[in-house]
Amino acid sequence: MFPPELIPLLEKVQSYNKQADFLAIEKAYLYAARAHAGQLRASGEDYIVHPLGVATILAELGLDTDTLVAALLHDVVEDTGVTLDDIETEFGSTIARLVDGVTKLGRLEDLNKQERQAENLRKMFFAMAEDLRVILIKLADRLHNMRTLKFLPPEKQRETALETREIFAPLAGRLGISRFQWELEDTAFRYLEPDSYREITELVAQKRDVREAIINHAILDLKERIEEYGIEADISGRPKHFYSIYRKMQAGRTFDEIYDLTAIRVIVDTVKECYEVLGLIHSIWRPIPGRFKDYIAMPKPNMYQSLHTTVISDWGDPLEIQIRTWEMHRVAETGIAAHWLYKEGGRPDQKLQERFSWLRSILEWQQELRDAKEFVDGVKIELYPDEVFVFTPKGDVINLPAGSIPLDFAYRIHTDLGHRCVGAKINGRIVPLNYVLQNGDIVEILTSNKIKGPSPDWLKMVRTSGAKSKIRAWFKKEQREQNIAKGKEMLEKEMGRLGLEPHQVLNDDRLQRMASRLNFAEINDLLASVGYGGTTLAPLIQKLMEDYREEHGLEDSSIGDIPEEEPQPFYSQEGVRVRGVSDALIRFSRCCNPVPGDKIIGYITRGRGVSIHTVSCPNAKALQAEPERLIDVYWDEQDKATYPVRIELVALDRPELLRDVVQLLSDCNINISALQARSEKNRTAVVTFTIVVRDRQHLNATLERLGRIRDVFTVQRVAAPGVH
Repeated sequence: MFPPELIPLLEKVQSYNKQADFLAIEKAYLYAARAHAGQLRASGEDYIVHPLGVATILAELGLDTDTLVAALLHDVVEDTGVTLDDIETEFGSTIARLVDGVTKLGRLEDLNKQERQAENLRKMFFAMAEDLRVILIKLADRLHNMRTLKFLPPEKQRETALETREIFAPLAGRLGISRFQWELEDTAFRYLEPDSYREITELVAQKRDVREAIINHAILDLKERIEEYGIEADISGRPKHFYSIYRKMQAGRTFDEIYDLTAIRVIVDTVKECYEVLGLIHSIWRPIPGRFKDYIAMPKPNMYQSLHTTVISDWGDPLEIQIRTWEMHRVAETGIAAHWLYKEGGRPDQKLQERFSWLRSILEWQQELRDAKEFVDGVKIELYPDEVFVFTPKGDVINLPAGSIPLDFAYRIHTDLGHRCVGAKINGRIVPLNYVLQNGDIVEILTSNKIKGPSPDWLKMVRTSGAKSKIRAWFKKEQREQNIAKGKEMLEKEMGRLGLEPHQVLNDDRLQRMASRLNFAEINDLLASVGYGGTTLAPLIQKLMEDYREEHGLEDSSIGDIPEEEPQPFYSQEGVRVRGVSDALIRFSRCCNPVPGDKIIGYITRGRGVSIHTVSCPNAKALQAEPERLIDVYWDEQDKATYPVRIELVALDRPELLRDVVQLLSDCNINISALQARSEKNRTAVVTFTIVVRDRQHLNATLERLGRIRDVFTVQRVAAPGVH
């Protein structure tokens, strides 16, 4: 006997899937009920009411057993002591993966609200790319929460409503689930703009009787004419939802000017009948030029198909009419769920996954956007329903967010096409790169092999996050190439100082041996490290010369001495202990600036105490040639000292960059000193400065935050100035 509160859900499932695993659904319900026992919603109801409500919403879309089971369990990991391993043991790996996909990340206490939102969105999109059912559960979860939003404090109401309007409602629209989108938008509208919501509902109510009379008369006329042609059709009125009316009024139109407050929807059996009904409608009422849209021939990216036309009714008022088949109607109402081709225990339909490949495009660029605000803003742009449809010269259709420019088009086609873009032709006419694309434009990109790459100004011009990501990636690569060239120049200059021809010592075989010895994958990695100061020059030259002398049978005296680096005194004698020595003079090497958490070794210098290096420091590896002078050292765990670290940050040279860097460090209560900034070619800025940190964990967290600043390309720990 099933629990009585579960019966409505099971009956709904049985109505569309008599082979569903009802025992699995019951098992999940009872498991969740036990896990949530004693927990209450803000409304005062038992918590289990929520997962049951989420599963019921998904059953209304006709989803499979696994999705419903995961919906019932979707909060147990986040809100109870149940683990994902427990879920996998009880219900299998598929259910565990779905539950994990909708579970918020834990341990985000060190992040601010926007950073937490960004990280949770990242996780959600990764999970969506693997299994689209994740987002269906998440949307149903949000829809049920919005229905009970009135029980939350006002501040939480606004926060949830804003995220719903900016992220989840557009996402539902992108997936074609219009019934979710409209309810999410209208509910969010009610909490975010209560006065405007009340005004619009009152205006709609005032004119409802007149509007319904016009619609009913038009429906009767149309029904009679369609029946004369022997076409079976379902004809009904379709009111616009409130948020849609509000957006049009925000665009400058008055309430009386919004003529499609109610539309007529005609549903027929075949595509042929759609066009026949369209011709019939245009023979009854005069169509308004420019208001016909054929979404059957050219479906929207979310799979929506219909014919749209607007005519002048017998009363002289505009009347919008939509014409579609029953299959198109099912897709228009439930979007991705209408195409759900999972069999019980089967695999997803590959074509369905490909239809929503824009999800993967988000994953492609999101890894480049470390700044939380920029990532969330990028998601909003990708999800925003306003799009333009343009054509390649060959006639292929490319859809882009409204406001896109030719550069967005170029990068959507191919990365190299964007990098080499020098101009564009729109409909055969040359236009500037900041031209805003319009529906129907034929776009031809003009390129040049002489152009070196994108301009930093393009980052401010392009609309799509994908284009921004590819431009940033180019600058990161360019910065690496500059460091490689700089490192090579430094090595060659040092060879000249020693009276040697660079090609004598710096051949590829020797450099590759040295790169491998220092744990670099290839020569260019070594040269780049030398260029930005990650590898100190003096010990590297010494090892290269040792290799050179050994190969040519030369004596040590055949080259001059290479000066040993000047180590930096440590700020606290208590920071590091020398094993077996209580009063050793300790100095920290500037080449690697060790901090607690780094693995370290000590090197006994001539008369200047013990020099401390990180184990991974290239200098330390070179010093291992004298093992008798190495000594064990370890961090004093009781030490409360702070440690200086040199940082290099490379970014787009823009106003207020330094302010953003200093402000972030100030917000984190981190002292900063010796800040220097310089501008380089391609409008990049290099900012170097010293910060004081407690340990490596503190340093890594700081580097991560710095990397999230807008327009930052790279941020890394470097050697102190003057260390070569």
